[in-house]
Amino acid sequence: MKLKKLFVANVLALFSTVILVGCGSTSSQKSAPKGTVRISSKDIISTMDPSLNTDVIGAQNLNNTMEGLYRFKGKNIKPALATNLAKPTNNGLTYTFKLRPNAKWSNGDPITASDFVYSWRRTVDPKTKSTYSYIFEGITNAKDISAGKKPVNSLGIKALNKHTLQVDLEKPVPYFNTLLTSPTFFPQNKKVITKWGKKYGTNSQTLVSNGPFKLVKWNSPDNSWTEVKNDKYWDAKDVKVQKLQYQVVKDASTALNLYQSNKLDRVLLTGDSAKQMKNAKDYKIQKESTTFYVAPNIKKVALFNNTKIRQALSMSVNRQQLTKKVLGDGKVASLSTFPAKMTFNPETKVDFAKETQASAVATNAYNPTKAKQLWQEGLSETNNKGKKFSFTLLGDDSDVAKKQAEFLQNQFEKLPGLKINVTNVPFKSRLARAKSGDFDLLVTGWSADFPDPITFLTLFNTDSSNNDGKWSNTEYDNLVNKSLNEDANNPMARWQDMKAAQNLSNREVPAIPLYQNGEAWLTKSRVKNLDYGPTGAYNMISLRLKD
Repeated sequence: MKLKKLFVANVLALFSTVILVGCGSTSSQKSAPKGTVRISSKDIISTMDPSLNTDVIGAQNLNNTMEGLYRFKGKNIKPALATNLAKPTNNGLTYTFKLRPNAKWSNGDPITASDFVYSWRRTVDPKTKSTYSYIFEGITNAKDISAGKKPVNSLGIKALNKHTLQVDLEKPVPYFNTLLTSPTFFPQNKKVITKWGKKYGTNSQTLVSNGPFKLVKWNSPDNSWTEVKNDKYWDAKDVKVQKLQYQVVKDASTALNLYQSNKLDRVLLTGDSAKQMKNAKDYKIQKESTTFYVAPNIKKVALFNNTKIRQALSMSVNRQQLTKKVLGDGKVASLSTFPAKMTFNPETKVDFAKETQASAVATNAYNPTKAKQLWQEGLSETNNKGKKFSFTLLGDDSDVAKKQAEFLQNQFEKLPGLKINVTNVPFKSRLARAKSGDFDLLVTGWSADFPDPITFLTLFNTDSSNNDGKWSNTEYDNLVNKSLNEDANNPMARWQDMKAAQNLSNREVPAIPLYQNGEAWLTKSRVKNLDYGPTGAYNMISLRLKD
C-alpha cells in the first residue's frame, strides 16, 4: 500500500514524518484526558473512501473506524464481521462466509451480505477509478470488469441470504484470507454513498462506521481529527479506549513541545532527535514491512529506459550514510525493494529477501566508480555520450524528507553531467503527481497489503496502476503471472516463480531501493497494548490506558 499501502503507497504507505529535536522523557501525566489517546500523524487523511484510499494514513483510520470479514490480532487472522474463518470448497474456488447477525452500522442500519456485494462491485467498477481494483484479480470476472469487458454484476460475489456471503474465484488465491483484512474489502453502505455521491469520504458528515470507532468533526484538509468509540460496534464491550485524537505535526520544536507538555501521548521521532532519545525508556523502534525507493519515470524520460542508467543511479547511493547519518531513526539500508523478515520459504523457512540477496548486491550495492562506468556506457548506448541532463526529484515537504532529498541530490549529481533539482510538495500532492506521472524521479514507498511476496511483486507489473515509473518487462510479467495462475496451488513452484521475478527485478532496477522502514516512537507509559499487525496497521481494539 502506498505510503500506503501504502501508497508506502504505503506506504505509506510515502514519506512525510514528524521531527522531534532535543531530549527529554515522560512528563507528568496528571493532565492527560481520561480515556483518550493522543497520537501524532505523519500527514492528513486524503480520503476515507475504502475504494479510493491508497496510503497507510487512510488505511489506519479506516481500520479504526471500519471492519471487514477478518482483522489481524497480532500476526494472526481473526474473525471480525464473519463468525469464523471460512474454509474454501470446490477445489479452493468457493468461500462461504457467515456474518454476525447483530452487526450494525453506526447509523443503526444492519450490516448485511449485500453491503459486501455493493462494496466489491463498486471498487472494481471502472467508473469508480480505484487504483486498487487490481487486488481483486482472482475473483471471478474481476479483471475483465475492471478492464470494462464485463458487467459489474458478473463479479464472483453474491448474497445467499441476509447474513451469508459467497465468493467464487476463477483460480485459487493462496493468500485470499489475508486479503480480506484490507480496507479495500470492507463493506460499504449503499444508502449513505448514494446520498453523498462524490463527497463521500471527504468529511465525517458523509461517513458511516461499522468498526470500533467513528470519525467526528473532520474535513479532508484538517490537520487534526478525533475518533470516538462506536457504541453500535458489535464488539463494543472489548473497546476500552473512549477517544483517539490525531494531530499532524511536521515542525520539530512543536512536536517535542507537545510531547513534553503532555499534549500528545505518542510521537514519531526522526534524525538527530531519534539518536538523542534512543536510550529513553519510552523510546521504541517499530520495524515495518515497508520499503522506500526512487522511481524513475521511464515513460516520461527516455534515458531511464536504459538498464545501465538505472543501475548507475542505484550504485551511486550510499544507503548506510543515508540511514545512519541523515535519518538515524530505525530505518535499515536495503538493496532491494522487497522487505526482509516478512515472508519465508514454505519448506526451509529461509527469508525471501535473503534468498534473493545476491542479485540485489550485484547491481545495487554502493560503488561510485562502477556507477560512473555504467552511466557512461548507458549514455553511449542511448546515443547521449557527452550530453548533460537535468532532472527533478519529487518528494514530500517534511523537514526530514527535504534532508533526504538533498542527500540524494548530492549522490546522483556525482554522475558526470547530471544535475538534480529538488521539488518538495505536501503528501497529498505527491500522491496525485505520482498517479498522473508528473515527475522525473519520485521518492516513494510501498507497504505490504498482506504478508506475501506477491504484494510487492505485482507492484512492478506492466499493467499495475501503482507502477509509477511504468517499467515494463515481459519476462517479469510472465513469472509473476505464473505464480498467480498455473503454480498457485503448488507452494514451492510458486515460490520459485516469485524468487525468479525478484532476482530479475533486482538486476533490472525498475526503482532505486533506499531502505526498509523502521519508525522511532516515544510513547507515554499510560498507553498499553499497542497491537501492530503484519500489514502495518494497528488494531486499536486491543488498546488500553492506565489512567
